[in-house]
Amino acid sequence: MLTRRGFLKTAGFGLTGIVTARRFDAGIPKPTSTRTARLYVGTYTQGKSEGIYRCRFDLASGKLAVESVTRGVANPSFLAIDRIRGRLFCVNEVSEYDGKPGGSVSAFSLDPITGDLQFVNTCPSHGADPCYITNDAHGRFVLVANYTGGSLAVLPVHNDGSLGAATHVVQHTGSSVKARQQGPHTHSVLLDSTGRFAYAADLGLDKVMIYGFDNQRGRLLPSTTAWAALKPGAGPRHLAFSPDGSVLYVANELDSTMTMFLIDRTTGDLAHRKTTSTLPSHVQGENFPADIHVAPSGRHVYVSNRGRDSIAVFAVSPDKRDFSFVKDESTGGKWPRNFAIDPAGQFIVVANQKSDMITVFTIHPESGTLSPTGYVADVPSPACLKFL
Repeated sequence: MLTRRGFLKTAGFGLTGIVTARRFDAGIPKPTSTRTARLYVGTYTQGKSEGIYRCRFDLASGKLAVESVTRGVANPSFLAIDRIRGRLFCVNEVSEYDGKPGGSVSAFSLDPITGDLQFVNTCPSHGADPCYITNDAHGRFVLVANYTGGSLAVLPVHNDGSLGAATHVVQHTGSSVKARQQGPHTHSVLLDSTGRFAYAADLGLDKVMIYGFDNQRGRLLPSTTAWAALKPGAGPRHLAFSPDGSVLYVANELDSTMTMFLIDRTTGDLAHRKTTSTLPSHVQGENFPADIHVAPSGRHVYVSNRGRDSIAVFAVSPDKRDFSFVKDESTGGKWPRNFAIDPAGQFIVVANQKSDMITVFTIHPESGTLSPTGYVADVPSPACLKFL
């Protein structure tokens, strides 16, 4: 099995050949056509990939076409977009930056007409192999999860869109029961809809860490309950909220399960409700869930299975306190690392990392099940998909 550390061992190159930064505060206007959307693709750049790809997505048909690429970005494996202020942020998932141990994070401005990216700056991520980034609703901060470093960092966003020195870094400690859990591996971090709480999935600790978030000073604060525990060996990876913010779903990478937590909106505490497999009951073999998303209706949850190479579909009960496995759909490619639901909630696009392509599926609104559209876009080593 290829570990993240092994995969990224030689990826410590920097940013080269990126266009000069410029000030940009105007934000992104609504598209002139309601039939299309822009899709940005983060990738791993050790092989054929050249950086961050921009695609045009037809909201009526699901057709996807590559339009351009921003070159010279080292392993932009996860992206975050601030649409209001016209900014895109990416991790540079490397183990060394500027001659020192640790990864980095880069900021770009978005051209309001073309959607092209203009490089602004790069800052240390304060941990090796950053793999996840999210921005707060006010545009003041980004939060970064460092996988190998096992840490979280908060970086301020200045008025010109540039990133500043970290305002807070939290180092996780501990371990769990499996080989990849000999230390902390912070895999993702999300802010709730109020911006008051931050939740971080730590694969190495089998915990979802819970923090208060000070959006004035950019600090992670102790919560009433420091974490919610998963089953030993679960390996929590990615998180997703229900649309109303009352439920947190967790994709567990190491035991192929999905967990539902009920959220106390006052304290931020999590109460375990249910955990079940992301695979059909008859399926066995090596499998590693990666990404998780909730339909805009809140009625269905989706998880990508790497190994099985499918998207698992779950139906949520009307009272939002239970869910059940419906079926899974082949992604038509290998190693579906990440996927995204289009802004209209009609399609799912899937990044098949090991087959260098993105596939598109129609979502059936009642059943939540998926059907392939036949549309495919060739993108080398796709790792993250973000609609503008």
